[in-house]
Order: sequence, then C-alpha cells, then structure tokens
Amino acid sequence: MSHSFADHDAPLSMLSVKTEYFPQLTEKEQKYAHFMSKASHAGSRVVMRQVSHESEPIFDLILAIHAKLNGKYPEDGTTEKQQTDLYLEYVSQFLSNLGNFKSFGDTKFIPRCEVEFFKQLLDLAKIDPCSSPLTLSPADVNHEFTSHHLFSTINELIDIGIYRVEEKAALLGFPSQGYTSAYYLGLPVTPDDMALLKEQLFAELAILPENTRINKVGEKCFQIWVASENMKNKITESYPDGQITLSDDITKVEFIFGDHSREMRLVASYLKEAQKFTANDTQKAMLQEYINHFVTGSSQAHKEAQKLWVKDISPVIETNIGFIETYREPSGIIGEFESLVAIQNRERTAKFSSLVNNAEEFISLLPWSKDYEKPIFNPPDFTSLEVLTFTGSGIPAGINIPNYDDVRLKIGFKNVSLGNILSAAAKSSSKHPPSFISQEDRSIFEKYQSDSFEVQVGIHELLGHGSGKLLTEFTDGFNFDKDHPPLGLDGKPVSTYYKVGETWGSKFGQLAGPFEECRAEVIAMFLLTNRKILDIFGFHDVESQDSVVYAGFLQMARAGLLALEYWNPKTGKWGQPHMQARFSIMKTFMKHSTNKNFLKIEMNGSKDDFAIKLDKSLIKTVGHECVKDYLKHLHVYKCSGDVEQGSKYFIDRSTVTPDLASLRDIVISKRLPRRQFIQANSYIDDDNKVTLKEYDETPEGMLQSFLDREL
Repeated sequence: MSHSFADHDAPLSMLSVKTEYFPQLTEKEQKYAHFMSKASHAGSRVVMRQVSHESEPIFDLILAIHAKLNGKYPEDGTTEKQQTDLYLEYVSQFLSNLGNFKSFGDTKFIPRCEVEFFKQLLDLAKIDPCSSPLTLSPADVNHEFTSHHLFSTINELIDIGIYRVEEKAALLGFPSQGYTSAYYLGLPVTPDDMALLKEQLFAELAILPENTRINKVGEKCFQIWVASENMKNKITESYPDGQITLSDDITKVEFIFGDHSREMRLVASYLKEAQKFTANDTQKAMLQEYINHFVTGSSQAHKEAQKLWVKDISPVIETNIGFIETYREPSGIIGEFESLVAIQNRERTAKFSSLVNNAEEFISLLPWSKDYEKPIFNPPDFTSLEVLTFTGSGIPAGINIPNYDDVRLKIGFKNVSLGNILSAAAKSSSKHPPSFISQEDRSIFEKYQSDSFEVQVGIHELLGHGSGKLLTEFTDGFNFDKDHPPLGLDGKPVSTYYKVGETWGSKFGQLAGPFEECRAEVIAMFLLTNRKILDIFGFHDVESQDSVVYAGFLQMARAGLLALEYWNPKTGKWGQPHMQARFSIMKTFMKHSTNKNFLKIEMNGSKDDFAIKLDKSLIKTVGHECVKDYLKHLHVYKCSGDVEQGSKYFIDRSTVTPDLASLRDIVISKRLPRRQFIQANSYIDDDNKVTLKEYDETPEGMLQSFLDREL
C-alpha cells in the first residue's frame, strides 16, 4: 500500500504571468482571457466525474473542511502538525490532478495521514460524518447524473472512496476486468460492449463519442449520456430521439441529454461573455460553435469550432476547450474535458516559426517514402505560450491538436509549446537531484536538460504528431493509389488501410495513445541530432549542440527507466501512455541496437541504486540507426492501418523483460515527487479592469485558489 500514498514533499510552482506577460495585453485581450479562464474552470467538476465516482464528493468534502475551519488546522503538537501536513499534501495532490487518481500513471493515491485524523477534521469543522455527501455540493448540481449517491454517508466516502485501495480497482480500466472508470456507469462495461458501440452506433450514425459517458442499464441495453446544457434532445436531425435497436437486432441504445448540464451552462455563459472581446470574426464564429456544442451536445459543432480554431493564426491569447484527449477512457474514444488559456511568448515563438518554415525539409529526412506523407504540408501555427489557465487532470508540456483525423488532413492543425510548464518541469529541486544520473554526467545534464527538452517538445509536436498520412478510403475514393499501394516493411505493397468511418483511435483502440506518443517521441530522437534544428533553437557551436544531444538521449533513457513505476508487474498493464512509449525507446537503445555498450546500467556495490551509462560516441551511429529502424516500423504500421502487426510489434517493444523488471523496486524507492502547478484567478474590479490574484506556493495556496473559483 505504501506506493499508493500521496507524494511527500512535492514541489509546487505558481504559474505566474502577472508581472511579465499579463500587463502586455490590451484591456480587451485581458477581458477575453478572463472570461475564457472562467469558462475553463467551470469544467473542473466534469474532469472529476470522469476520473472516479468518488472524486467529486471528495472535492466537496475537502473544500468544505477548509472553509469551515477558515484554513486553521490542528498544530498544537508535533503529531498534530505532522498529520496536518500529510493531510494537506493529499489535498494539494488531489486538486493538482482534479481527482484521486494520478494524471500521470492512472493509479489511485491515498492520504498519508491517519484515517482517524481525517475524521477528527470533520468534528472540528462540525460536519456530520453520518450525513450524505450530497449535502456538501452546490444546490444546483444535477444529481441525476452525478455519482455522489454511491456513498450513503461521508464516513463511507472516507473509508471506501478515499482510503480503500484494492489491487485492480486502484488502476483505471474496464470495470468488467476489475478496474475503475467513471466514463462508465451501471453494469460493468466490457471491451466487447465498447467495440459494438464504436462500430454499430457511433460509426454508423457518424456521431462523435468524445462528449459522452456510457450507462449500461441491461446486458444488451445502454444509455449514451451526452454532455449538454439542454436536458432534452434538440438536435434530432443528427441524434436519434428515443430508443433504437442496433444492426445486431438485439442491442438497445438511447441517447440521454443533460450530462454535466450545470457545468455546460456555465461554460456556455462565460463563452458568450468572451465573444464580446474576441480579436476577430474567426474567433467570434469559433466561440459560437463552442457555445452550440456545450448547449446542445452536438459533437459536430465542436469539430466546426476546431476547424475555425486552426484558422485563427497566432493569436495573442490562445485558447482551446472541449472533450479532447481520449487516453484515460479504456476504449480510447471518449475525451476528457480540457481547456487552455495562455498568452503568447513572442520570443520563443520566433524559434518555433523558424522550425515550421523548414518543416518540409526536416520531414523529407524521415525514413519513409513520400507515399506515407501528405502531398502538401500545410504549415501549422506553432506558438510558445505562457499558461494562465489549464483545466484538466494534468498539464502537458506541448499540445498538437485537433485530434479529428479529417480536420488535420484537409485543414491542418496547431502546435503549442507551454513555456512556463517546460521551464518548471525541467527545473531541478535542491532537495531532489536527478536520480540515476552519474556524477560525471550530472553537470551537463542539469545545464542542458531544460534546453534539450524544449527542442524535443518542439520536434515532437510539430514534426512528430504533424507528420504522416493515414492510407484512407473515403466515400468518394481513396487518398492513395489503391491499385498500386505503397510498399510495406517487407518490400511488398501493403494490403491494409483505413476503411470508411475508421479512424486511428477506433482501429488501434487503447494502444493508439501510447503508440502515437512513441512515434512522435522517436521522431524527436531521430531529428535531435540535426544541427540545423539545433541552430534554430539557438545552439550555434558544436560543443553546445553535442551537449544538447547527449542530455536529450540521457533524458530519454532515464525517462524510460522511470517509466517502470507506471507498469504493474502483476497485470502487465501500463498506467500512462507516454511512459509506455518512453520505456520502449529506452529498451530499444539497450536491446535493439547493434552495440550493447550503447546503453548500460551500472549497479552500485549495495545493489540498491544504479547509474545510466550511455556512450555518447555512439549516439550518431549506433543510436541513430536503432532509432531509425524503430521509427520506420511504427510509422508504416500506423499509416497503413496494420493493427495486427503494429500492435504485436509495439507490445513486444514495450514488454518489460525480467532483467528490467528487477529494477522496478529501486526506481520506486528513488521516485521523486511530481511537480504541482497552482493557477491564478482573474477578477473584474470596481473600475472594470481585470486583475490577477496569485497564490503562495504551498498546499494552502493551492486550496485557496480553488475556493476562490466557487466551483
């Protein structure tokens, strides 16, 4: 159980834009940012409901305790102070993840403080432990769609929802297999259920499933809950009204509107206010489609909004909102609510613009024929942003969206690099030096880690996610020569492709996330040695370029080893797509290069620690070749839709061998706490000006930031 405890002594960072970036905005831009931030935060409860059935009532409970205690916790003695600190560490991690499962790892975490102390806080706050958790939530929450009723009392919520850890249920996954998922309600949903709904419901009716949840009410009977302000179906031209029978003549399905109705109403209302301060007509039209999406539940309205978003080039205030990433839903098709509001960093954006301008040249260096690339590369918008607001279970360092394959193919996409996230994530803590980096490598690693990470994220997002063409059949033909398909890895024409209605996500399912993240990461490693790219990022001499490259390969090897924490040795299940990807790359360095000295592990004398030994003289030969081979396989399998061979190949590369599994206990024992981010709140003051409120980098500061949002 010890590995389930909340992080101890985790670093906290305030995402500060108050001094340097926010004052650069015009009054109109500040108000646009303000209302978009309000819309973002209004979706916070949606994220919690998607994580676990207990997350939202836990949120209500910890905010109620803090408010009723007026922030004054027991500190009368050493024991009370220790218990309070441990409690607040749990609270801070919960708020940082918007739920009681790690956003990076998908595993449940519990407080380090004693359960008796938690219940003592109830007594001090005068909260009846025998009352229902419903008494703590806002009066206008629509309880018909929430999961508070699963816990009859607050005591039960604490004992089961907060503190109970069961081996399988502490991981996100299909309930039918014993795991946890709040994307599903009712009877346990199975992989076969979701495969049936994907093929015979969503694909056949051309309805996008991202903004839904699944309620299984009978063995062959489902309700599809649609996130919308409207409590009734007002888009019957695209969504069937009433119960329908699928083509198997057995399964009954009905669309139920009004999931997250309160939050969708709030989001839409703030977007309407933001419309008054848009910079151009494209933004105004984009927000109108967003409003239509959140009010009616129309998935196509969100796609229309994303088309307009792609066309809104290099805005000063960048935003995106909706049900976006599908990593955490076990079948890989339902999206987590996510929203970004950020301010453009013009200096860093100039670097990325240069990378975009040379993108076609760099893509031509990748190890496959033109048949596997779009005939025309539409240069995307690629900006560096300073995050003001990010609502979601975790904040990435970079984003490449939209995820709609047809929009990416026909209109384009955008890349954003989140500068203040990059800077904070790469920052070493004086309390926690980087694990597994040898003493002789530490100076170069610490000096160039942040720089190398910025280069890698840039390549990953633009040239990684931005490259490639899925060989696809459309209703009006094919986007490749069907009679003479491209050659596959065996030198023969490929025989697989994406049929009408099939997408990357629907075809590869749960494996799509880690597979694609791996492909993008490997492209970053393949091009990291390119001196022209390094020059673009400001490294002009050979010594600094080589240092960035070496730090990058060290960083990837270390990340692959750290990934062992996110692999469950009993189930063989990976808990985080990026970490599964990075492990497979590290394993490729170690076991699939032509020289076994390229990457080795050196144990210390007591066998309780180890150091990474990477031969920098082999990076541009042995390292580059093994990366090239891995990349070619991943890309061809993805583009040709060869789910059978592609899945087999990637699963083999990301399978943990006994020798590497033996390192897992050491990795966990040396685990460093994950950084947590505190976000500002904005207000319109008596003079009709926007002001920002920032917070102390403490758990109490994190708590106050959420209380001030009045969620």
